[in-house]
Amino acid sequence: MTRKTIEIGGKTMTLETGRLARQASGSVLITFGETMVLSTVVLADSPREGIDFFPLSCEYREKISAAGKIPGGWFKREGKPSEKEILSARLIDRPIRPMFADDFRNEVQIVASVYSSDQENDGDVLAATAASAALMIAGAPFDGPIAEVRVGRVNGEFVINPTFSQLKLADLELVVAGTADSILMVEGESKQISERDMLDALAFGHKHIAAICAAINEFAAEAGKPRMDVQARELPEGLEQRIHDLCYTRLFELAGTVMEKQERAQATKLIYEEVQAALAEEFPEQEKLISGIVHDIEKKAMRQTILEKGQRLDGRGLTDVRPISSEVGLLFRAHGSALFTRGETQALMSCTLGTKSDEQIIDGLLEEFRKRFMLHYNFPPFSVGEVGRFGFTSRREIGHGNLAERALKAMLPPEEEFPYTIRLVCDILESNGSSSMATVCSGSMALMDAGVPIKKPVAGVAMGLIKEGEQVAVLTDILGNEDHLGDMDFKVAGTADGITSYQMDIKIKGITIAIMETALEQARLARLHILERMAEAITESRPDLSPYAPRLTTIYIPVDMIGAVIGPGGKHIKNIVAESGAEINIEDDGRVIIASVNGEASEKAVEMIRRITAVPEAGEIYTGPVKKIADFGAFVEILPGKEGLLHISQIDYRRIGSVDEVLKVGDIVTVKLLRVEDNGKMVLSRKALMTPPEGYEEKPEDNPPRRSSGGGGDRHRRGGGRNDGGRR
Repeated sequence: MTRKTIEIGGKTMTLETGRLARQASGSVLITFGETMVLSTVVLADSPREGIDFFPLSCEYREKISAAGKIPGGWFKREGKPSEKEILSARLIDRPIRPMFADDFRNEVQIVASVYSSDQENDGDVLAATAASAALMIAGAPFDGPIAEVRVGRVNGEFVINPTFSQLKLADLELVVAGTADSILMVEGESKQISERDMLDALAFGHKHIAAICAAINEFAAEAGKPRMDVQARELPEGLEQRIHDLCYTRLFELAGTVMEKQERAQATKLIYEEVQAALAEEFPEQEKLISGIVHDIEKKAMRQTILEKGQRLDGRGLTDVRPISSEVGLLFRAHGSALFTRGETQALMSCTLGTKSDEQIIDGLLEEFRKRFMLHYNFPPFSVGEVGRFGFTSRREIGHGNLAERALKAMLPPEEEFPYTIRLVCDILESNGSSSMATVCSGSMALMDAGVPIKKPVAGVAMGLIKEGEQVAVLTDILGNEDHLGDMDFKVAGTADGITSYQMDIKIKGITIAIMETALEQARLARLHILERMAEAITESRPDLSPYAPRLTTIYIPVDMIGAVIGPGGKHIKNIVAESGAEINIEDDGRVIIASVNGEASEKAVEMIRRITAVPEAGEIYTGPVKKIADFGAFVEILPGKEGLLHISQIDYRRIGSVDEVLKVGDIVTVKLLRVEDNGKMVLSRKALMTPPEGYEEKPEDNPPRRSSGGGGDRHRRGGGRNDGGRR
């Protein structure tokens, strides 16, 4: 067994191999605090036949037992991966993939499992670091090591791998992966931080990455296997030159011609087909190899055109943003809607406002919690002119939706001010690059159209990179081909005052802080431009909600009255819902949120709750049903759950022989509360609201007796006056 200990931010990180999962090509157990993650790697012995891509798969699983919990549901076992697990798997895949040798075609599977969770330290960045170490000791053709850390900023100070508790207080959360010399991946969210603050956070994180990478190298030197040989691609003699002669000039001319996406795709496809047809007889069964070489020439043509001429595929300069159009309120029944179009990328967003019961319940390693804001991103195949499958949500859709959700989240009003559950749904109707950032823009406008009082509008833009040696071009608002054939996809979203979310992936083996600084500044300028274009459609949140949105009314009741409002077994609150037609949610702090489709239902529910929680006052007049008849009087419910005694002497001015001569159970009577006894019993009078007969004189026996105990007083206590009930 080999073990390596590293001090990171005042905490101990331990890497261990040789004890667990010994039949895997490489396995590393990483421990940080009391969180333990096992990352395993299996390398296939030989290349997978007939493929022209690197077959890497990454899985991340959180064992619920790791937190000392039993899964919910009928089957009591983990099912399909959660969104958190999918997003964490992406954090492993994205920085590791570009570090493999170009011609490597052996299948590689990385499986990371959280086996212990202290519910303070997240396993995701630990899993990526352990996976890198496992690849190193497995002898993979992997140009690592890489390491991954999380950076938070709490009270103005950067913290490496902050706990969940610390992140609640942070204004920045940044996940960064890299080698000892460069940055490979960035992802996170923040509360309108500046570009300078983000660069400082990156530098802080990278310093610790370099230290971890050094430790992994020492670890691998002790426990690692020899590095695998990569089978280089063998080309039939003369093939590359023949392809060059057939298409090099045409592809360079095409790269310098301004076209729309579909027109360019058709022109490129024609070149591919003609090259295949010309070489089919001379080089049989080499279709994939030929397509790969043509693709390389296409890539070279685009990159050289940009680097040497400063001209992009659609004719723009390096920093130009595509034409933008926006509109809001186009979906009649949606509570808010927006259509955002930038070039050939188009996002249609709807906003729906719901109640407390619509919140998403999240259950995992942490304590169960609820989400009141959700953004769901859909990428249908027709958006790129293709036929494809429907019926499942891809990892890409989950990742893009999460990025856009994080971009907007910081600008939402607090729940106390706007107690609605908010769901945004984005359908990408056209796509030619940067659809996730179009989602941010359309989401911001849809929220404003729905009347959600967001703090500031949010926009986003995707930045690209072409790098050949010392030649560098940073591209603003990249096209699909500039992403596919380029070196970087760096998405930055924020307001006019700062950054709210970011995500960067690269295809080369790292970039410098200097390149990121350039990209961030271009993104800032582009963001300001985009916000101006969005303002042409809507500048601020609408003052009123859609007539189809629920109306929420918030009132506060004493905490000790919550049980009374709910009633035994929920009796009272069920009755309020049934009679008013409103939906009611009661928080532990006494906050009552009433939802209804109209104001009348809310008013009725409020009145019913007010009656339950009201404190009876002497001298006030009440109307309520007779609940019980006794020899000495009647018990009347003057407020829900609160009964008082209407003594026989207080029913009428005339003398009554028996109470049931005048009153029966269920009769509705109006009475005056004469007094509340020291023991809480209430004395009522019907007579006090009547006009005395002519010549009437008050006699002592006309006043109801004060009772302290026994007889009818006990019956009064048992029959009513209770204000307790079942808590939720």
